[in-house]
Amino acid sequence: MKLDGSDNGDSMRKFILALPLIAGFLVAVFLLDLMLGAVNIPPDAILTIISGGTVKATWMNIFWDWRVPKAVTALCAGGALALSGLLMQTFFRNPLADPYILGISSGASLGVAIIMMSAGIFGAGAVLAGLGILGNMSISVAAIIGAFAVLLLILLISSKIQSNMTILILGIMVSYMSGAIVTILLQFSDESSMHTYSLWTFGSFSGVTWSQLPILTFLILIGFLLSFCLVKPLNALLLGEQYAESMGMNYRRIRIIIISTTALMAGVVTAFCGPIGFLGIAIPHFCRAVFVSADHRVLVPACILVGGIIAIVTDIISRVPGTDIILPLNAITALFGAPVVIWVILRGTKFGRGVTT
Repeated sequence: MKLDGSDNGDSMRKFILALPLIAGFLVAVFLLDLMLGAVNIPPDAILTIISGGTVKATWMNIFWDWRVPKAVTALCAGGALALSGLLMQTFFRNPLADPYILGISSGASLGVAIIMMSAGIFGAGAVLAGLGILGNMSISVAAIIGAFAVLLLILLISSKIQSNMTILILGIMVSYMSGAIVTILLQFSDESSMHTYSLWTFGSFSGVTWSQLPILTFLILIGFLLSFCLVKPLNALLLGEQYAESMGMNYRRIRIIIISTTALMAGVVTAFCGPIGFLGIAIPHFCRAVFVSADHRVLVPACILVGGIIAIVTDIISRVPGTDIILPLNAITALFGAPVVIWVILRGTKFGRGVTT
């Protein structure tokens, strides 16, 4: 393992020099996402709308009510999933770790399954819908409750157990248990509930409304801020727990913050967008390869930006511009992410290359 500060300085300089290009590409794909879809809006119309002018009412409605929230959601969700994957890969020192490795997604899925499919067993879903207790936030609230129930369980376990490997195994077991309960609920649910749940599992950035967007962005921005505060501890963890503690880190506290930050971002994205796979596992490796660095001073902002770009691109592709066809978002992210995972396995990625603290 090399500890070469000059290499890290070179990586940081390369990243800073590349920032204008990355920002320009981000703006370009963001505008493309606003333009393309079942109804394509010409570039001049987009510029007119942004500048406060007036165009066709249909285009105005599509732009403001549909595409702007969708594009902002994709930007935030992609960055959050990529950053969550980076935290988990560093924390477990495992190149195949992803944001959902602790069972957060499974907990969210269980919450959604209960609220969607309980009507087929107890009639509770119909009662909640009739009373309007949760309104159009019902699925998101159920997912958040499920995700953070798993988080509390993991935090309780982590306070009693030192071994990260044990925590990892328990997280996987929680996933299996949650999946088993969902399968049982599916067996007793009606066809409509099963179809609705199936669509939710495909993942989508288009379900977030203007009223929900501030909640999504606020919580994700908190996750981004916490991640920037974790840069130094994350770099230290690349060299092992003992080294991190020798640098004066309170490892137990840092572990809780890392798990909580990951759960916050992954849980919120799952709640509002469904379980979106592969972005969290693939993008951190993509950033390591592009910037030739394992330094989190580079990787944290890179994952946020590149994650947002890739998420928007997958959203554009899934909408099949110019047609009414909508492909499952998870299918598109898998087409991007699976080759990266295969490359990581064949290459045998080492995390500690070129890192210093």
